Amino acid sequence: MSKLALHGGTPVRSTPLPPNYPGAVVYGKEEAELASKVIYAQSPFRYYGPNMQGAVEALENAIVQDFDAKYALAVTSGTAALIVAMKALGIGYGDKVIVPANTFIATPGAVVCCNAVPVYCDVDDSLNLDPNDLERVYDEDVKAIIVVPILGNPVDMDPVMAFAKSKHIAVIEDMAQSCGVRYKGRYAGTIGDIGTFSFQMNKIVTSGEGGAVVTRDVSLLERAIRYHDQGVLRHRTRYGIDSPDELFAFSGQNYRMSELAGAVMLEQWKKLPTIVGSMKTHHDRIAAELEAEIPGIRYRACPDPDGSIGSNLGIVFPTAAGAASFNQALNAENVQSYVLYGGKPVYMNPSLFHMRSAEKNNFPYDYPFKQPVSISENMCPRAVDLIPRTVYIPMSPVLSDRDAADIVEAAVKVHRALQVFA
Repeated sequence: MSKLALHGGTPVRSTPLPPNYPGAVVYGKEEAELASKVIYAQSPFRYYGPNMQGAVEALENAIVQDFDAKYALAVTSGTAALIVAMKALGIGYGDKVIVPANTFIATPGAVVCCNAVPVYCDVDDSLNLDPNDLERVYDEDVKAIIVVPILGNPVDMDPVMAFAKSKHIAVIEDMAQSCGVRYKGRYAGTIGDIGTFSFQMNKIVTSGEGGAVVTRDVSLLERAIRYHDQGVLRHRTRYGIDSPDELFAFSGQNYRMSELAGAVMLEQWKKLPTIVGSMKTHHDRIAAELEAEIPGIRYRACPDPDGSIGSNLGIVFPTAAGAASFNQALNAENVQSYVLYGGKPVYMNPSLFHMRSAEKNNFPYDYPFKQPVSISENMCPRAVDLIPRTVYIPMSPVLSDRDAADIVEAAVKVHRALQVFA
């Protein structure tokens, strides 16, 4: 048996795998050239300039066409997209929003920034929101559900949509980690009332920072446009919206995407099918080979395997200690893996756990709800159990066949030494 690199043996790889930045690692002259055109045109602002290039509008059009959406609005970040989406829905003080216990801090953080209070739904075996737990956390103050497909794995949307319809509440799809995921043939992000995307550095496609809001409802689009642009509606002609400012204008913020970000994203967007295709191919190959070599290996569940983009292979271990040992040993073999979010549900972040905000009296947590919001460490037991037991191996779109073989070799080597699935 080969000695683990962790214990002084020779690692399977002498160099690390490609970094886990799917969009950024395929940057090339295309992004540089289109961004240069914007610079040479001296017109980096999307709404006016001496020689406007229309990159942001072209990006929005591409999203609409490729995802069979009706409307898309580019914004400055994925967090901005969440805030704009909730403001479009009219969510604010006195409202609650259901979020999954397994997500990045930006999801509940955006809820708080919209002056609403997040409540946390447990996860199922996919590590995504469990539709069967929605009733437990719902009450009359809940105005929306945010679903988050974690690391390329679709959410089981049919029961979520049915529940939301029965309660007359909205569904927001936070697609930050999973651009390109499908559910039963439809692109996730276009299934709920409104979808949000992130184009931050480690996302599937990236402009460093950036985001988008997608909806089929023109009234939500109008409110989103206004909120992201100081209450201004500059898209009247484009969308045929004729709402007078005297009746419909409201104060907003500045979440406008720049033409530089739009130019980079437009070229990145064209590469999305290739990125996803490569990740999915390697994911499925590696999963199959590990299954053949490691009896009893268990992967996170997937409600629609054909719709997964395969950005990360999630392996669920019998114990959290076994997951931690495997993760440490695999990284020593120069194969990157990780346990998500430090192995804890999002509500364990101190700002969320202690319900603190930057505002006076911890507004909006100070709202006198009929059913007060409380947070306890084990309130979502499946998340508490599953998150630290799941190790993710990222699938870079530039993996070679040799890289994929090394991942398999390293994972098998570590398993044989540690017997984590024995």
